[in-house]
Amino acid sequence: MDANVHRPSSDDPRRLRELMARAEGLAREHGLRSVLIGLAGGDGDPEFPEIVHYIESALRMDDQLFRLTRDRVVLLLTDVDVDGARSIVERLLAEYRERYPSLSKPRVGVGSFEVGPDCDDASIKQVLPGLFTKPN
Repeated sequence: MDANVHRPSSDDPRRLRELMARAEGLAREHGLRSVLIGLAGGDGDPEFPEIVHYIESALRMDDQLFRLTRDRVVLLLTDVDVDGARSIVERLLAEYRERYPSLSKPRVGVGSFEVGPDCDDASIKQVLPGLFTKPN
């Protein structure tokens, strides 16, 4: 990679557009479904960054993470439908609880948006509001 080429950091707004474009490209070019998952922690929840770090460490090479704010994260899970993506996230949250049993149950809101071959171009402004739900 050319040292002069700027790669957006994980919290750069251009990165979110790249995630959307990648999901749409996989759908259009290969017929693969991808899912954008929004994870929302409670305002100022000190445990949420640790949960995010745990989930990020468990992602596949083709999956990606975008940090929108300290309490909001977007995951791109590729080659999976919405049910499979939600299952993955729930499994990772359960593993986190098992690994750190002394901590309270993580309060994380989980929302999703599936991008598939039948999905019309969606803008970030259309997708983001549906990704974030209040933590339960």
